[in-house]
Amino acid sequence: MQMQLLLPQHFSGICFWLHACSQKESLYLDRVRQMESARRSERFRVERDVLDELKLEEVTQRKSYADIHSSLSEQLKNALRCNIHYLKQSIVRRLPVLYWLPKYSVWDYGMPDLISGISVGIMHLPQGMAYALLASLPPVFGLYSSLYPALVYFFFGTSRHVSIGTFTVLSIMVGSVTERLAPDVDFQKVNGTNITAEVDVTARDSYRVQVAAATTVLGGLIQVLLGVVKFGFVGTYLSEPLVRAYTTAAAAHAVVAQLKYIFGVSPTRFSGPLSLVYTLKDVCSLLPNTHLPTLLVSVVTIVLLIAAKELNSFLSSKLPVPIPVELITIVAGTLISSYAHLNTNYTISVVGEIPSGLSSPSVPDVNLFGEVIGDAFALAIVGYAITISLGKTFALKHGYKVDSNQELVALGLSNTVGGFFQCFSVCSSMSRSLIQDTTGVKTQMAGVASSLIVLVTILKLGTLFQDLPKAVLSAVVFVNLKGMFKQYYDIITLWRSSKIDLVVWLVTWVSTLLLNLDLGLAASVTFAVFTVIFRTQLPTYSVLGNIPGTELYVDIEMHREARGIPGVTIFRSSATVYFANADLYLEALKEKSGLNISKMIIYKRRQEAKQKRRERRAERRAKRQAKRERRAQRAARQLSEFSVEEEGGCWRDTSIDRTVIVEDEQGGTERENGTVFVIPTTPRTPDGRWEYLKGGDPDCTSLGWMSELQDGDTTTLGSSSEDTLSQDLERMSLGSLGKWTWDIHSIILDLSTANFIDTVAIKTMKNIFQDFSEIDVDVYMAGCQASVVEQLEHGDFFSEKITKRRLFASVHDAVLHCLNHRGATTIPRYEPSMELHTSTKL
Repeated sequence: MQMQLLLPQHFSGICFWLHACSQKESLYLDRVRQMESARRSERFRVERDVLDELKLEEVTQRKSYADIHSSLSEQLKNALRCNIHYLKQSIVRRLPVLYWLPKYSVWDYGMPDLISGISVGIMHLPQGMAYALLASLPPVFGLYSSLYPALVYFFFGTSRHVSIGTFTVLSIMVGSVTERLAPDVDFQKVNGTNITAEVDVTARDSYRVQVAAATTVLGGLIQVLLGVVKFGFVGTYLSEPLVRAYTTAAAAHAVVAQLKYIFGVSPTRFSGPLSLVYTLKDVCSLLPNTHLPTLLVSVVTIVLLIAAKELNSFLSSKLPVPIPVELITIVAGTLISSYAHLNTNYTISVVGEIPSGLSSPSVPDVNLFGEVIGDAFALAIVGYAITISLGKTFALKHGYKVDSNQELVALGLSNTVGGFFQCFSVCSSMSRSLIQDTTGVKTQMAGVASSLIVLVTILKLGTLFQDLPKAVLSAVVFVNLKGMFKQYYDIITLWRSSKIDLVVWLVTWVSTLLLNLDLGLAASVTFAVFTVIFRTQLPTYSVLGNIPGTELYVDIEMHREARGIPGVTIFRSSATVYFANADLYLEALKEKSGLNISKMIIYKRRQEAKQKRRERRAERRAKRQAKRERRAQRAARQLSEFSVEEEGGCWRDTSIDRTVIVEDEQGGTERENGTVFVIPTTPRTPDGRWEYLKGGDPDCTSLGWMSELQDGDTTTLGSSSEDTLSQDLERMSLGSLGKWTWDIHSIILDLSTANFIDTVAIKTMKNIFQDFSEIDVDVYMAGCQASVVEQLEHGDFFSEKITKRRLFASVHDAVLHCLNHRGATTIPRYEPSMELHTSTKL
């Protein structure tokens, strides 16, 4: 190997090359910085006319509601129209399996679906038998409920990841129905004429199965009916805090229901409100009678399950498939019980006989529908809410769509068909659905694989679990509730995020605990709806101000840089205006605007009344003045008949000893509007004469008693009524004429938050326009949606006084109109164009 020496010239070349690279890099970075700076400083400028609703409709060519939505007759025609394409779409929509099954790839999807189905099927076995105990039914019916509904959902369901089967909450709800309608006291054996404490378990369980089947079928029919009429949104009324609180309280019911199996006692079963309290009290009173072998089995099973699940979670990243600890526990418990003869030696309660094979379908007792309709509706709503929430969660995660109405139909058919095979109500299970997701499920074919596992167990392996202790199944239920118990952390989270949601959570939890599951759900939903009404009835009212240099208007109290528009009040409510908050909206507007309309209207009317009285007095004075003018004219005519001679500035009557002076306001004589002053210098004497005086009070006397005037009396005649009234008007203030100059001349109602407006709110808006117009304050609306405008039209809101020119496309349009219409003399005038500065370039 030969090595080349690096000479100095080589080093200089390398340095030059490195320097050139660094310069290029710096130039590139400068270019990137300049582009980034230019991007950040992008702005756009829009110049347009101010748009009111009339101009906006002209510019946008807004369509009417009839143009967008077809009439009811047309909708019926479209619904009843049948052609090959529409029929094919309808069938595929109702049977989603026809859409994805022809595209199914065994090579791509077969193995993931098989592994996922086997894993979930193994979970179905212990959970099905354990949750049957929660429903107060024999364990085999839990296996039935894990088989038939999953097969039906395979054809009609749209979610690929949910696992349909038994679930804790629904099992507890079914158990409350079965024990209410089939209590133990109704099935006590009769020995002759004496009623013994022994219960006919066979007859009791048979009737409970009928009750559960009838409840399930009726609940399924309700779900199908709601899905057909596209009522899938009903599940949205169950908010996440409500559902989580409800399941948490249901977990408490499940724990109390399993205490009798864990401690080996037989408490009295209660139903109705406060049944949980009574049951817990009875269990506590029976604790001294605890069956120790049963308690030992329960404690050991719980400890082993918790340890195994924690180990499973720790190794989850290293294991392709989770360890089926529940199945292992059940198998181990069955083997130990069988070989140790726990039932005969220690009187530990076991599952008992499990019939092999499938039972034939039977029609449920329809006479029970009237007694279980309320429970069936609650089961339908809760089951659908849990299923659709899980389905949408997984659909969002994996990028496909779940049809809420079709999910309602699929779940309803699963329950309806399952009810004919003695199944109880089912829905999706969170734990099994998570297993399906983590094992890589691709399609609904995994449900078929899990059903096959359950089917084989029912047909061939069911009898092997006859010696399984019920305490082991109760321990499985108890440990599986750990996830629901963790939901108590929601209290801390909601305390920090939303106090109202926290109140909903607590009310739901308390009501479900105390009122039982059916009444608790009704009370919880009612309270949740009331919170929504309460929040819309008491929204946040704010006065908006402008952010300088923008067209943005924000709450003045919340933003320091917001500036109020002089003479303009911009009012906004955070909720839509409707009958429940219309009066509050009006009161808040009066408070925020600072105008006490009622008092101002009363004051204005008083001033108008005073002004009318002044005008009437002025009219009377004008009439008196006109009367005086006529008398002055008659006096002037009489003077022309006298023999007079001029002496100085006076006319002297030579026939009688008096002087009469007639002079108008301009100093001339014998004018129509002149003023006559007659003053006797020596009254009632021949030598007396009348002197000419300027000035005088026009209201001191009248011409009727001119001859009776004493020395110094003055009478003014011929003053114009119009001149006197003009002088009076000059002395009057603007307010005395009813022309009010408030600090506010315009009010803008920002209705951008309103998505509808009812007749009560329309009347309130009319009153707002009328009341403020009484005090010369203009009212405008801004940001109305097209649907709101159309509702205003149908509600006869617009008239000659209130036109669409009072509605503007945005708050900024309304502000510009106000400033140009009323604010030109008192506040800075804005040009009728808008300058918008944002981070988007047009």
